[in-house]
Amino acid sequence: MKVVDYQQAPLLVIWEVTRACSLACVHCRASAEDVRDSRELSLDEGKRLLSEVASMGTPLFVLTGGDPLQRDDLEALIRHGKSQGLVMATIPAATPRLTRERVLRLRDSGVDQLALSLDGATAVQHDDFRKVEGTFSKVMEASAWIREAGVPLQINTVLGSWNRQDFGALAQTVTDLGAIFWEIFFLVPTGRGQGLVGCTAQEFEDLFEQIHSLSLTAPFTVKVTEGQHYRRWFVQHDNVERRATFGHAARLVAPRPVNAGNGFAFVDHTGEVFPSGFLPIACGNVREASIAQIYRTNKTFRDLRKLELLEGKCSACRHLAFCSGGSRARAYGVTGNPFASEPSCAYDPYEESLA
Repeated sequence: MKVVDYQQAPLLVIWEVTRACSLACVHCRASAEDVRDSRELSLDEGKRLLSEVASMGTPLFVLTGGDPLQRDDLEALIRHGKSQGLVMATIPAATPRLTRERVLRLRDSGVDQLALSLDGATAVQHDDFRKVEGTFSKVMEASAWIREAGVPLQINTVLGSWNRQDFGALAQTVTDLGAIFWEIFFLVPTGRGQGLVGCTAQEFEDLFEQIHSLSLTAPFTVKVTEGQHYRRWFVQHDNVERRATFGHAARLVAPRPVNAGNGFAFVDHTGEVFPSGFLPIACGNVREASIAQIYRTNKTFRDLRKLELLEGKCSACRHLAFCSGGSRARAYGVTGNPFASEPSCAYDPYEESLA
């Protein structure tokens, strides 16, 4: 993985190419509806954004939605991103627009990875989460098309109180689908997700243990998103510092944590730039300034990269630099303050200092 200076550029940029989607997922941060917005960035504006992102040194770019398949120019965007040297991925929704022919078109455009969402180990569970019958079977069908096309398959799963006990069954399904990457998202209470119950601090600890055990044997890479305090758990239980010293392979995707505004930026369908799609503080628009200028100079972005501004127990934690203070998006979603302590971290540095 390319080494990136997070003060100058994010490791990853995600662009919401459209907010339109025919699903009604209960966790959706954008509360998407099945209608295109006339204010969406155009193809030319999207190409300019991709070129700017590549120029500032970011290696990874994801086209998301809504449902990115609602844009007929999706393949053109992928081709342009590839021409700029970006690693390009997209996350199509499991709707009738996702066909074998479209998968082949995406492959031919040069897409590096395709991601599908799977949030239940059974059709009943998954379809209830996505609120459209048949989405589970579409994921199964499309997974086969993606494997047939020779495109690396990623599976995304949102974990919360409603499905945490199904972790083992979900992991088995990801294995059976032939995925090379499982990205586990922990719920952030924003958008429709405000009506759901996330994991408690202890449930996070239990899931971290299961994730770690799985990562040692799984035939795919496991990545945790919006659960940055997994890195703290990892240090405590896996002795990653010793592994790094002696050259053993640590089971973390990136050597440095990626967090809202700190190695990460999100662009919505109208060009507004946010530290994260889950941290809805608008910091500028790519129609008015380059994304590099916004990322490097906007006060919110700059402050989010100053770990010394974090408050509460995160400010006293000896694991802060490695963990980056847990999810800044969850802190904002729960408290309204993006610099508050991670609300779902069980570790208490004050108790350790008194021991």
